[in-house]
Amino acid sequence: MQPTDFAQALTTYLSIYLPGQKNVSPHTIHSYRDTFKLLLNYCQSVRSLAIERLSLRELDAQLIVGFLEWLETARHNQIATRNQRLACIHGFYRYLQTEEPAGLWPYQKILALPMKKTPRPVVSHLTPQALQAILAQPERATRNGRRDATLLAVLYDTGARVQELLDLRGRDIRLDPPPLLTLMGKGSKVRQVPLMSPTTRLLQQYLDEWQFAHNGTQDHPVFFNHRRQKMTRAGVAFILNKYATQARQYSTSIPEHITPHMLRHSKAMHLLQAGVNLVYIRDFMGHVDIATTEIYARADTELKRKALEQAYPALISDELPDWTKDGALLEWLNQL
Repeated sequence: MQPTDFAQALTTYLSIYLPGQKNVSPHTIHSYRDTFKLLLNYCQSVRSLAIERLSLRELDAQLIVGFLEWLETARHNQIATRNQRLACIHGFYRYLQTEEPAGLWPYQKILALPMKKTPRPVVSHLTPQALQAILAQPERATRNGRRDATLLAVLYDTGARVQELLDLRGRDIRLDPPPLLTLMGKGSKVRQVPLMSPTTRLLQQYLDEWQFAHNGTQDHPVFFNHRRQKMTRAGVAFILNKYATQARQYSTSIPEHITPHMLRHSKAMHLLQAGVNLVYIRDFMGHVDIATTEIYARADTELKRKALEQAYPALISDELPDWTKDGALLEWLNQL
């Protein structure tokens, strides 16, 4: 059987164009792959189309709209997930515009499909007191406790994404002054972030304990499980939730649902509240556009409150009468 034009285009796109010409990360390729796995599943199970004979002509705008509705109704995906799948499809058809110009008009119909508007998400973050309560929980008298304390400290202090932390190797750490980490971010973008003194000392002790100074350890994951394999996202989330549960006994400001990414948001918010310029926060967090960093300024209600107090310091009085000094009221009460 001859391969269809869709099969050839999708194979070239996922296996050659994205990794070879766009140099996107494996995680991005997996996201695109999962989108098209779902699309093929929809074509086969809902539209009764044979995958081995599926052509680009059959994948028109109407089919894509049906696929997006199926994601929301049958699979109960959120709007954000629906938009992410559509973004992957848009990327594929932008590629097709130059590779198959004969289908330019139907491709542009698909590219014209709009994203759905979503409510602006609230930036969830921890107060310094709540974060301090969590970081104080690991039992540093044990080896695993010292590992967990170092992991959480590095995750917060660097504002790293979870995957950036998991991809950290021994060669990415420099503890000589000024100490810093080299992180590989989204789109294979590299950035260097400084380390504060307490985190540097924790990391130095951790590396010494696990003998990361020896030859052959430079490319080993810094944080690993008991099988000496790179820790997973689920593993980091488990560690954080375990200590968050313990810390709730001492702090009422820790939310019930907490994720590792919340530590990244917390770092950005704390930098903003400390008066650090948004441009520096953007570079520290590895954002491409400062508009992404501005979400923290919009979300910081404490900064807004202080700004309002400075602008209108004495419009509202908090003074209340002291009933103990009201002679008429006291005399009436004595007569009761």
